[in-house]
Amino acid sequence: MSRPTISDLAKAANVGISTVDRVLNGRDPVRPQTAERVLAAAEKIGFHGVTAIKRRLENEKPRVKLGFLLKQSHRKLYRMWAEVLTKAVETYPEAHGRAIIRFDDELTPEQTADTMLSMSRECDAISVITSDHPQINQAVDGLEQEGIPVFTMISDLTARGRTGYVGNDCVKKGRTAAWFIDNLNPNPGKVAVFVGSHRYLSQELCEMGFRSYFRESAPDFQMMETLGTREEPEIAYEITQRLLKSEDNWVGLYVAGGGITGVMRALRECDTTSSNRLVVVAHELTNETRAGLADGVIKAVLSHPPVLLAETLVRAMVDALDTHRTPSVTQHLLPFEIFTAANI
Repeated sequence: MSRPTISDLAKAANVGISTVDRVLNGRDPVRPQTAERVLAAAEKIGFHGVTAIKRRLENEKPRVKLGFLLKQSHRKLYRMWAEVLTKAVETYPEAHGRAIIRFDDELTPEQTADTMLSMSRECDAISVITSDHPQINQAVDGLEQEGIPVFTMISDLTARGRTGYVGNDCVKKGRTAAWFIDNLNPNPGKVAVFVGSHRYLSQELCEMGFRSYFRESAPDFQMMETLGTREEPEIAYEITQRLLKSEDNWVGLYVAGGGITGVMRALRECDTTSSNRLVVVAHELTNETRAGLADGVIKAVLSHPPVLLAETLVRAMVDALDTHRTPSVTQHLLPFEIFTAANI
């Protein structure tokens, strides 16, 4: 049986002979997706130049530097995100990637904007987790004009120039938290929401969905004023302690932002009827929230799928750097994971 020819390979890959020739000899550029299709066809029909095609693809992968501006470095959650994102960049199959991680410990708009501008001098594209503020949005719009794609991760921005968002449908997330509190409580009572900051769009939308569920489906529950933790466990601890002492009929708490470890500490220290009946729903499965589910302090955790989010974000950032693509704003809404004591 004769060996497959270039003509056979072109037919199998559904491309022209000239395209196969460019893939094999590297004289002219070929879109990565097309080259991958030629490689797959070559492997399928047993074409003798598979090794050369693989070498060509490897050599022509773009080299990209992707920057990620995360929040407080002292929080284990964001150190976890740093590890997952770094791995996603380094293992991304269609580019030679390098991850540049920065942490925003001050959480001020000025510092965030300055850090983004600084990162733009060493990164090809940037992703941020940050609050929605005019100074930050101005920085995003400025970077867009300079050709630096900026993506939002977990919490979106209103900046006109942001390139895309990767995260959850936060309204559905809030409604799901409310569903748990409604269905796990035998009797209606008072319900509270903790947010890290009122400027995080993700938390604002989670709160919106949470309140809309009770307004539409469980009106006998009484919504308390939303309280801010500034993303600090100690503040969440103090607020939780105060409410346990002052609110006799407090039955539900949705921690839509940072501070869950402070809430858990307060509940463990206050082993009373009030604390034991409180249904707590939190975000993000970590070692701490896993322990909270195990001992019953937390009833449910709604979590971003870390690996899927990181891989989706990296792919979107690399795609945004492809000069062959038409620039557009992309939105990737990923399903959130639901954890209880029964499935951790």
